[in-house]
Formats: sequence, structure tokens, C-alpha cells
Amino acid sequence: MSIASLSRLISLSIYPKQRKVFTLQFSSTSSADKFFTLLEKKQSNVEKTLALVNAKLDPNCVCEVLKRCSFDISQMGLRFFIWAGLQSNCRYSSYMYNKACEFLKIKQSPFLILDVIEAYKVEKCLVNVKMFKVIFNLCKEARIADEALLVLRKVPEFNLRPDITIYNVVIRLFCEKGDMDMANKLMKEIALIDLYPDMITYFAMIKGFCNAGRLEDACELFQAMREQGFSPNALVYSVLLEGICMHGSTEKALEFLEEMETTGGSCSPNVITYTSVIKSFCEKGHTMEALRILDRMETCGCAPNRVTVITLIKGFCAEGHVEEAYKLIDKVAGRGVSDGDCYSALVVSLIRINRLDEAEILFRKMLASGAKPDGIACSLMIREICRKGRVLDGFCLYDEIEQMRFLSSIDSDIYSILLVGLCQQSHLVEAAKLARSMLDKRIRLKAIYVNKIIEHLKNSGDKELAIQLSRIARPKRFV
Repeated sequence: MSIASLSRLISLSIYPKQRKVFTLQFSSTSSADKFFTLLEKKQSNVEKTLALVNAKLDPNCVCEVLKRCSFDISQMGLRFFIWAGLQSNCRYSSYMYNKACEFLKIKQSPFLILDVIEAYKVEKCLVNVKMFKVIFNLCKEARIADEALLVLRKVPEFNLRPDITIYNVVIRLFCEKGDMDMANKLMKEIALIDLYPDMITYFAMIKGFCNAGRLEDACELFQAMREQGFSPNALVYSVLLEGICMHGSTEKALEFLEEMETTGGSCSPNVITYTSVIKSFCEKGHTMEALRILDRMETCGCAPNRVTVITLIKGFCAEGHVEEAYKLIDKVAGRGVSDGDCYSALVVSLIRINRLDEAEILFRKMLASGAKPDGIACSLMIREICRKGRVLDGFCLYDEIEQMRFLSSIDSDIYSILLVGLCQQSHLVEAAKLARSMLDKRIRLKAIYVNKIIEHLKNSGDKELAIQLSRIARPKRFV
């Protein structure tokens, strides 16, 4: 094939046909007009006047009003949002809270919430707990813990008392922030106003302590929860077990796992629970002990999944126990986990411990036996072969995989790497075939690799192709 023909194929693969782009324009609704016109006047106690507006109120209308208010009357927009959230025909979903935070920039300007509360106080507005709950949900969506605490302290100023739902929002925000001292202080504060923590409170606190590495506090709270008559569910057990696996000892993890197995029922460990423990053992270099957990898992009637097996294979290879990885595959392959998944994981693990030759032999055996390698194994195998300078071998392997239709999830960069190598080594026939395949699949050549091809062609005297590639590599300008 001529140089010019190859150039045409490459250029087509880089820039697919232009498509028409249609821009949608949203027109404002008459309802939004009415509400916004009222808000622009910035009246005192505007909530009373809003109730008199004869207009349809729905989520679309609320979003349109917030969008208009976001430019210079954000405070009025926030008051409108709070008021609208109390109307029977306009209950908010998490999506609406997200849009409100986006339009009003709550996270960037959290003082806006405090300004609105102060305006309520100055104007002597009638405020109820439901209004505060809308505000706290905004704090939750924006993840502003400090401001949520300030709002919490403002509630009694309106002769109102926060309930456990409100406290849970603030406690959860501080747990997510990692400030467990404040979260713990708020939890103790609950008892002083005749409230009681519920399962949501305990779960947030236990998870927060685990994330902060304070396992002793998490375990004490877990025990206190049981003493208060709460039966831990599988989610609480799993969170605490995950924390123990991450920050505690393997012995403690096994003890807790045994407790879950003994408790039974809905608290019985599942495949995710067992896999978390296995992952923890492998990360700490105890893969052989992790293998015993697999046996224990199967004894309890819980079959391993793909993640479980891959975790063990990676652990064995990282510790140099490759033979154990093969034995594991012989044991579990075909029992809920495919041969292809198992051997693909082993190929990837072998490459990562610099045993490329063994990985390639195994990969080719997979192809010969019909075991389908996954996209990661295919991509990594071809990439490493090319890195060793064996670009033609990499292309032949690609072509073989292509004929077996195993390339559905291969990394698009691999095509570019192959094409660069083939051009640099003057395998123009193979390069043309690959370019045609990229065109059929609508895979664009990466700009960084185009530059490498141009440089090579200039050095070899193929100036015409270099000029053509240079032109198509430039970004197009749109008028």
C-alpha cells in the first residue's frame, strides 16, 4: 500500500465525520415569572406574599426561579426554595437539593444560609421545624458541617427544639469531616434534651470512628448500642468489620467474623464481607491465611465471586506464591467464576511482578483453549510486548484476538501504540490494516502518538506524509 493511502486511512481514523450539534434553549414559564417578579421586590416577610401567588408550583418552576435569583438576589432565592419545599405539591428529592446548592452556590457561600436565618429573626417571620429541616438538608447536600452546627444552635432562638433527625444530619456531617470529637459531643448532647440516638445515629458514629482509626471507640459504641436494645444489622457489622480489617489486627477480624457467623440470620457474613477480610489479609502479606478464610467461606455455603478470586491471585503473586495461584484457579474456576476471569487476573499479576514470558505463555494458552481474556489482560499484554520492541508480535497477537472477537473492552491507547510502532519499524501493510480497523471502530489516534509518527517520517525523508499528518493533528477551529 502507498504512503498516500496510509495517510488517508490515518487521517480518517483521527477525525470522524462531523455531526450537527443542536442547542436546546429553555424558555421561562409564566409561573416562574410571577414568583420571580415578586422576589425581585425584596419584600419583608415575603413568605406570606408567596402564598398568595396564583401560579403552578413544581420542581421545574423552582429550578427556573433559582436560576434567575442566582445572579443578584440569592437570599430571596433561598427563602423561596425553603418556602416551596413546604408546599404539598412540591416535595423535594435529593436532586432538587443538589440543584439548589448548584444555583445558589451554597458550598461556596455557606454564609447565605445564616443570613436567611438572621432575616427570619429580624422580620419576626413564623418559622417551624420543617423549614429548618429543609435548611439542614441543604447543609447535608453541600457538606458544610460547621455551618450546620451554627444553624443547630439557632433553632432554640425560634422557640423550637431540634429532633433526632436534625441531630443525625449534623452528626453525620462531622463524621464525614473526620471531626469525631464534635460528633461524639453532639451525640452526648442528645440525652440532655430528652432525645435518644437511633440506628442512624449509631451507624454514622461507628462508621466515623472506623474511618478515623478509632477502633476502640467504635467497638465500645457497638456494645453500647446492643445494651440499649438495638440489634445490629448486617450493615453495621460490615462497617465495623471493615474498620477492624483496615486498622486492627487479623486476629480481631477473625473473632468478629466468627461472631457474625454465630449470630446468623440477616447478620450472617456474605461474599462482600468475606472478601473484605480476605483483602485485608492479602494487603498485610498473609495470603496463605486468607486462603483458609476462603475454605471457611465455602463451608458456610457462600461461594466466592470474581473479586474474591482476583484478590487472592494478586496476593499470591505479590508474595511470590505463583504455584498457589494456579492451584487456586484449579479449585475455583468454573464454579461461579469463569476460566477467563481467573487466568486473566493471573496474566495481569504475572506482568506486574515482571514475569512477562510466563504471562505471555499463559495468555497464548488461553487463546488456544478458547478461554476469553478480559480487556485489561489483552491491553496489558500487547502494551508490554510493544514495550519490549516486539511491535510486529504485538500486532499479530492483536490480530489473533481480533479474529476471536475478544477486543470489546481493549484500551483505545493500544491501537495508537501499535500504529506508532508499526510506522516506526516500516511495517506499512500491517499499519494500513490497523488504521482501517481503527476507522471501522471509530477509534481516534491520540495526538501524542501522531507527533511521534511525524518525527519519524521527517527523519526518514517521508516529508509529504509528515506534512499531511501535521495538518490533521492540529485542533480544528469552530466559528
